[in-house]
Amino acid sequence: MNPVRRWFRFNVVGVAGMLVQLVTLAGLNHIVRGHYLLISAAAVEMAILHNFVAHVHYTWRDRLVRKAWSNRRSRTALLGALWRFQVSNGGVSLAGNLVLMRLLVGAARLPVLVANVIAILICSLINFRLGDAWAFAHGRRSRGTSRVAGPGLRKERDREEETRASAYQPPDPMLPPESYSSAPPL
Repeated sequence: MNPVRRWFRFNVVGVAGMLVQLVTLAGLNHIVRGHYLLISAAAVEMAILHNFVAHVHYTWRDRLVRKAWSNRRSRTALLGALWRFQVSNGGVSLAGNLVLMRLLVGAARLPVLVANVIAILICSLINFRLGDAWAFAHGRRSRGTSRVAGPGLRKERDREEETRASAYQPPDPMLPPESYSSAPPL
């Protein structure tokens, strides 16, 4: 997929994730006042899980198997991607949000939601690169599994299908029917 198109899709998912995070944060802030770091961490994790599912099905759908729970290898590949996403994007989002929230709310005295929007925007710049280069990388291998379907594998498979399709020659209607079969006579 074109990197600009993928970046656009990443931002669409990011906006939806930001809404998930802000709604979660606002709801938890209403219920548990005064614990902005704890509720920020919970809201970030909710957005991380939302974004992973959306990225699998939308942003990087060409890099992961389509029917993830259909067999053990697919599940292992998907769970490996989830682990990499949690470590990379989750780590940046959680650490970045907590540090920035501490600075923006605790030190600069910005409102919680305004500070969180700023933190999200800053962290998203790093997260796209990590997602593209590691979490959903081309041809990632999970331990003991075959390669995850990526564009390189798709091109190879498409070439094989084209070769098979071009190798087939329909029978010439001007030849007698016994010559239609390409298999040698028995």
